[in-house]
Amino acid sequence: MNIKSLLLGSAAALAVVSGAQAADAIVAAEPEPVEYVRVCDAYGTGYFYIPGTETCLKIEGYIRFQVDVAKDKSDHGGDNPGTSDWDAFTRGQVQFTAKSDTEYGPLTGVIVLQHNADAANSAFQNSILDSAYIDIAGFRAGLFYSWWDDGLSGETDVLASHETLHNSIRYQYESGDFYAGISVDELEDGHYPSDFSESPNNVGVALGLGGKAGAFTYQIIGGYDTDNEQGAIRAMGTVAIGPGTLGLAAVWASGQNSYYDQSEWAVAAEYAIQATDKLKITPGAEYFGNYNDADGSQDDFDGFGDAWKVGVTVDYQITDNFYAKASVQYLDGDDIDDQTQGYFRLQRAF
Repeated sequence: MNIKSLLLGSAAALAVVSGAQAADAIVAAEPEPVEYVRVCDAYGTGYFYIPGTETCLKIEGYIRFQVDVAKDKSDHGGDNPGTSDWDAFTRGQVQFTAKSDTEYGPLTGVIVLQHNADAANSAFQNSILDSAYIDIAGFRAGLFYSWWDDGLSGETDVLASHETLHNSIRYQYESGDFYAGISVDELEDGHYPSDFSESPNNVGVALGLGGKAGAFTYQIIGGYDTDNEQGAIRAMGTVAIGPGTLGLAAVWASGQNSYYDQSEWAVAAEYAIQATDKLKITPGAEYFGNYNDADGSQDDFDGFGDAWKVGVTVDYQITDNFYAKASVQYLDGDDIDDQTQGYFRLQRAF
């Protein structure tokens, strides 16, 4: 009886312990409080607070499908131009903009990532950092587009040369509808002296001012390429007239340089006609004095003839955040064969 009682007691004790352990196993932890995303309206639409911080973030971008006609496919990531006179490519771009308040004003950080696919094969694709910069109290540092990237709204004008995206540091003063600033740019992929006396690490200094006065907008910029010891200056303005906007521009270069060397001088005009709420038609024209069609083998414009260019660009807003664009351009000159190029584009923004 004693042995039997001992065995029964042991079994009961094990059952109690096992039951306690099983009960412990199914006890759920207390749920942690969830912090839902809050809308941040301090910097415009599309921003939200990063959870746990006072930093506002905006994510935007676009998807583009485009067919170029009479253009080198290597422009969009391919390394083989092929024999076709047309080429289709697709682009995906995402931009992240972060903003937060400081004692110096808003602190802004921007990252733009871009991927171009000329074909499915990786040899015909490229991914690039399209911009990445820090901006505070008028100072900007990083990889960003210069004032030379600005242009008229059509596709006819050629008012800058080489890359307009540089590693730069810039200060821009803004007051109402007026701004003025200075930028120091690293010019690593521009024009270099034909005697190869300089390594590819040029430095440029650019000045810019612009603004708006009623229906009139204006911009005057200049750039000096220190290694080539040449510079360029450009003026551009637009004004609302009738059913559209008239745009005029002029540019002059003292010699071939990384800011502008398409010609010694040029004048351009366009008229962007807002035909309907959704349809805009922009004819344009440009005349080039001493047009540069060389491969960078000389540093001045001696011996070049003049050239002219005409074209038209059509923009159609299919629906919100979705539009179509078509453009055709014709170029001819004293020392060049005539050229006709164009493209058709579909783009969805978000």
